[in-house]
Amino acid sequence: MPTIIQMPQLGESVTEGTVLRWLKQPGDHVKLDEPLVEIETEKVNVELPSAYAGTIVQLLAREGDTLPVGAALLSIEVTGEAPAAAPLAATTARAAGAAPEATAQPAAPAASAAAPAAAPTTPGGDGHRSGEGATRYSPAVLRLAREHGVDPAEVPGTGMEGRVTRKDVLQFVELRARGEYPPAAAVPSAPAAAAVGVAAPAPEAPPAAAPIGPDEELAPLSATRRTIARRMLQSKQTAPHAWLMVESDVSGLVALRDARKQSFEAREGVPLTYLPFMVRAVAETLREHPRLNASFREDGILLKKRIHIGIAVDTADGLVVPVVHDADRLTVAGLAHAIHDLVTRARERRLSLQDVQGGTFTVDNTGVFGTTVSMAIINQPQVAIVTMEAIVKRPVVVNDAIAIRPMVNLCLSFDHRAVDGGDTGPFVRDLKRRMEAWSAASDIG
Repeated sequence: MPTIIQMPQLGESVTEGTVLRWLKQPGDHVKLDEPLVEIETEKVNVELPSAYAGTIVQLLAREGDTLPVGAALLSIEVTGEAPAAAPLAATTARAAGAAPEATAQPAAPAASAAAPAAAPTTPGGDGHRSGEGATRYSPAVLRLAREHGVDPAEVPGTGMEGRVTRKDVLQFVELRARGEYPPAAAVPSAPAAAAVGVAAPAPEAPPAAAPIGPDEELAPLSATRRTIARRMLQSKQTAPHAWLMVESDVSGLVALRDARKQSFEAREGVPLTYLPFMVRAVAETLREHPRLNASFREDGILLKKRIHIGIAVDTADGLVVPVVHDADRLTVAGLAHAIHDLVTRARERRLSLQDVQGGTFTVDNTGVFGTTVSMAIINQPQVAIVTMEAIVKRPVVVNDAIAIRPMVNLCLSFDHRAVDGGDTGPFVRDLKRRMEAWSAASDIG
């Protein structure tokens, strides 16, 4: 009897995943722990290993489908004795504490002309139509439909068993904008309140999406970009952001890096940028100001005893924030290696779940783009984020004389529910002091 493999929960806050690429096809024999499929989540891309040895019977999702956790992915005929309680997610999601079950059940029966079988539904609904006109859609399809003012019931489904996919919704929107499909039907009003003789008001319909012009193109949102949009909106709506900035004279830091960068790269095999110095200074300052190494909860401020610094990385798919764990225990040289490794793997989409979990504070090196002032959005549930702007030579007053010095702005955004000026003012003051303390003689490890 075939075993159904489900979409695992690949992270504490992950609710769905997109099938990017099938690595096996029906009829293929797979070994235990052999990769089956590449899944895109809101955090990382992962190859899901097989929890069983056996033969693939049927693929129950298509490439491009976005499915909720628990949705059926494929069925496999297990050879030999199946391992007890060995869900597909056991290897990949253990760090997140996930434990979805792999349900053993027969594959979906083929429909017959005499008695068409109802399409099987999966926990949470996976976006297909089942018997008696009932319809269930994935959360991704429902969100996309709401954004474009589309009734998903009108969208022809091309997924397995007639399931409506994100691509179907986007194609429907484009066809409707070109006038090649009837406009979406009006949202029906609520039933009349017959008991009191008064008609109930119709629910407010979402605003219709603007038509796509002939010189425009609709770029579909990736799982990463959709997650960024949702979390940034959530952060701004949830946390009252406040912001402040200090400028720092980094003449000593510039001299130190200029003197060491060539020999460092030759010896260590990684470049010596300014970012490891900034992360080191931030980590040391957080030790003195633990209220910024925290998260806000309705019942209090959760102070974190370990310092895990998230590093904002720009990739082709959007911003990701891998984490340098226990950053305060690393030297500048150690941080240079850790950051270089995380940035490289982030841009190659090879981050693991552990790489993006557990951050307690975020550093964003916006200065690489030449910016001098930024107002970053807090990476929830953290309470603050700091940016390192471009180092720019500017005239400043030194000992009552005008001098040209390399200056950098350090910009802090913070959650005013958790901290205020009494916490953040001393933090940026001490961070500035540490950035200015570097000199050509400093030890970088």
